[in-house]
Amino acid sequence: MADDYLVRIGKLIRDARQHRGWTQSQLADALGTSQSAVNRIERGNQNISLEMIARIGEALDSEIVSLGYAGPMHLRVVGGRRLSGAIDVKTSKNACVALLCASLLNKGRTVLRRVARIEEVYRLLEVLNSIGVRTRWINDGVDLELIPPARLDMEAMDADAARRTRSIIMFLGPLLHRMDTFRLPYAGGCDLGTRTIEPHMIALRRFGLDITATEGIYHAQVASGISPDRPIVLTERGDTVTENALLAAARHDGVTVIRNASSNYMVQDLCFFLEALGVEVEGVGTTTLTVHGVPNIDVDVDYSPSEDPVEAMSLLAAAVVTESELTIRRVPIEFMEIELAVLEEMGLDHDRSAEYPADNGRTRLVDLTVRPSKLEAPIDKIHPMPFPGLNIDNVPFFAAIAAVAQGQTLIHDWVYDNRAIYLTDLNRLGGRLQLLDPHRVLVEGPTRWRAAEMMCPPALRPAVVVLLAMMAAEGTSVLRNVYVINRGYEELAERLNSVGAQIEIFRDI
Repeated sequence: MADDYLVRIGKLIRDARQHRGWTQSQLADALGTSQSAVNRIERGNQNISLEMIARIGEALDSEIVSLGYAGPMHLRVVGGRRLSGAIDVKTSKNACVALLCASLLNKGRTVLRRVARIEEVYRLLEVLNSIGVRTRWINDGVDLELIPPARLDMEAMDADAARRTRSIIMFLGPLLHRMDTFRLPYAGGCDLGTRTIEPHMIALRRFGLDITATEGIYHAQVASGISPDRPIVLTERGDTVTENALLAAARHDGVTVIRNASSNYMVQDLCFFLEALGVEVEGVGTTTLTVHGVPNIDVDVDYSPSEDPVEAMSLLAAAVVTESELTIRRVPIEFMEIELAVLEEMGLDHDRSAEYPADNGRTRLVDLTVRPSKLEAPIDKIHPMPFPGLNIDNVPFFAAIAAVAQGQTLIHDWVYDNRAIYLTDLNRLGGRLQLLDPHRVLVEGPTRWRAAEMMCPPALRPAVVVLLAMMAAEGTSVLRNVYVINRGYEELAERLNSVGAQIEIFRDI
């Protein structure tokens, strides 16, 4: 391996380590080596095997290099360009991964329409394939077919794929009805700080599930004959917590009442899918769900998940920060109304079409046209709330929007430990963001964006926010190692290019 490649790999490793917030000593401990060895690697002064590169990538949850192609993906962005035309919103990432987990409930054939072709979906498919589920893309790769085996081979699970997705936690609900004991790797995904699975366990223990955790593995045991004898009250109105409770209740022989449930978009899509499986769910869209379980589900089902409101917000933010007129089609308006109300108060010039139904027949869509606007900072702070409040995943996009507004905006991201910190990466592009504590950031606008080269933040939404700011900055920027964006967005660069952006995908190793 040539010396220049060692130097470039070393720089990628150093940037990934710093983005994770680790010291060289912490990385050395994770690898079982010395701090001096890590120092030599990062300076390009030590030969390094592909096995060691893979170990470093796993420790940092970062794709340093990948076998089978030329290396990690980067984006070169020529900014300062106006967007124009129309762009469609893709189906919901979070709904698609929930439905993949829910397919484990069904002994029959499941077809999901227009599934988002993203890395998060690919990781779950790798896990499902490894335990015996047959999957294939059909209809020119647009739709996905899943056929389960008679018996899942949990011992053969692809643990590496499982560790790279938080969604693996949603296997708990369906699996507790299929086997008495099983193991799952710890959930991974975005680096958003510590999140306990205890809210999941409070719900799932009521169905007889008990978990012990050792050395990166959840060891699950299911006691037979245990069922909820009173309503399940969730201690956290979380989306995946609610989904896990729904998945457990779906094949429970009886009626389960779930209170303090999330009524967010992906939960509603899961409820609609369960109804297609023959499970009656009362109270969809409210915080109390009543599930009439079906012990044996063996049907051929065809379902179309709805569009992604967070992607819709991403595209809206792209139009705002680039001062563009853009039509965003197929926006699930029910899950964007609070965001639009806040933006209207800030001065956003926009209009929307009449409502029409999504392919699932239930979700309401509109086409939204955004025009260049003179924005003022909102009077109140921007903070998320469970639906129907401002979506937790839409909060980061307000950092970029607030940066082009006149005045100061306080953003309080109280859910995640690290995400507000990652938003300060906008300062490298000319932003003026002051971190008040790990959850609060003060944004000063308007911003004169400037081009920069930087490593992609290890969290999905802040990574996209950085990309949007690069699109607004005059000159050429480089965003390195964008695997995290590919986890949640399908062909984002190509689609933005179709409405006037200039983003080049490249690999340099």
